Amino acid sequence: MKERPTLETARLVLRPFSLADAPDVQRLAGDRDVASTTNLPHPYEDGMAEAWIGAHQVRFERGEFVSFAIVLRAGHSLIGTIGLRIKPHHPSGELGYWIGKPFWNQGHCTEAAQAVVDYAFEVLQLNRVHAEYLTRNPASARVLEKVGMTYEGCRRQHVKKWGVLEDLGLYGILRSDWAR
Repeated sequence: MKERPTLETARLVLRPFSLADAPDVQRLAGDRDVASTTNLPHPYEDGMAEAWIGAHQVRFERGEFVSFAIVLRAGHSLIGTIGLRIKPHHPSGELGYWIGKPFWNQGHCTEAAQAVVDYAFEVLQLNRVHAEYLTRNPASARVLEKVGMTYEGCRRQHVKKWGVLEDLGLYGILRSDWAR
């Protein structure tokens, strides 16, 4: 079994999820405001967190996904998740994340995103990392800008969230941009 990585930043530990995290995931992901601007279902029902966490190791071993629990160094509280959906043949990865509402606007997401982008280029040797976000969530766009990504466009009415067609903003960064 391949060991999943742990990353550390000044304020955070990004570690593999365990089934013991499921109640916190369900509580944080179950907040309607968190689900509103992500691909999370709402309501976030019993068993969903366990099923999601249970799939991480297999997907990591296949080289298609790496996911991290975002945990505060001080107090060890789980505050969200961040991960990369990897396409090794291209070689690229799609960054995705959510942070629990009590932890919004504190810079945690940017700190975690920078660590994962660095991991993508340094360890995974990817050439490109990209991300999509609902354009009505400018906070997510700011995270992507702060980690050096460039705005690449908008997919108009590309997804349907709760019956409403939504625009997706696109950001990306190349290894050559990151290396500067």
